[in-house]
Amino acid sequence: MAEEAQGDEFRPLSIGERLQQAREAKGLSVEDVASQTRIPIRHLNHIEHEQWDALPAPTYCIGFVRSYANAIGLDGAELGRELREQLGTTRSRAPAPEYYEPADPARVPPRSLAIVAGLIAIVLVVGYLIWRSSLDRPQEPAAVAESSPPADAPAAGPRPQPRPQPPPQALAGQPVTLVATDEVWLRIGEAGGGAALFQGILTAGQRFDLPPTAQRPVLRTGRPQVLRVTVGGRDLGPIEPVERTVSDVSLRPEDLAARLQGGQSRGVSPPLPAPTPIPPQ
Repeated sequence: MAEEAQGDEFRPLSIGERLQQAREAKGLSVEDVASQTRIPIRHLNHIEHEQWDALPAPTYCIGFVRSYANAIGLDGAELGRELREQLGTTRSRAPAPEYYEPADPARVPPRSLAIVAGLIAIVLVVGYLIWRSSLDRPQEPAAVAESSPPADAPAAGPRPQPRPQPPPQALAGQPVTLVATDEVWLRIGEAGGGAALFQGILTAGQRFDLPPTAQRPVLRTGRPQVLRVTVGGRDLGPIEPVERTVSDVSLRPEDLAARLQGGQSRGVSPPLPAPTPIPPQ
């Protein structure tokens, strides 16, 4: 027993243990860290217990650990690099082979039932083909005459054209808002480094209003498809159509307009949910 205790004493602490001990040393609860970092409590518990498989993709795991560490006074960048190496060397266990018992002959349906089912399937296919062929027959002349519009009927007017999008430079100086349609982690900071304007998680319906004092704000996130952009109250659609990690995406109004108007369709965008504003940090 003494040897086991001595071995535990010299065993290096894991990432989760270091975070938990640093949090308790500062007298903070998991709820306090969740309120400060906007990381859900269940994710913080998974991190402290090293339950990486219960967390989202490795990018989110590393981002959560960085935010957690910085909030309690540890080196978030160093712990992030250590976790990246740890996750890169972790291999998932091979699935255990499945064994199947031989079929019980008593439970196999009788051959007559299979024959009846086959006959029913043939009848259904023939009925479908007959119905389909009736649709391909030409209509009677009388029916065609009835379906034809009267000669004096007014011609249909031109279809209304969608409202043209303004040029990107016309949106310069307009307020920028990011609205989340699903849970997403993001970081907004000034290009070239510096303190973050916002770093954390937005849940579905929450929004972040870019402060007007931002000079060259850029965005980093792993789920750009759930972040919609509005510039001057105009919905420009999501940052990206598919899920992938993006970084250094300029959030200046004219850059966003040039980026999003080039790839969006000309249809009407679906309405946004009522957003919950998040104050800038």
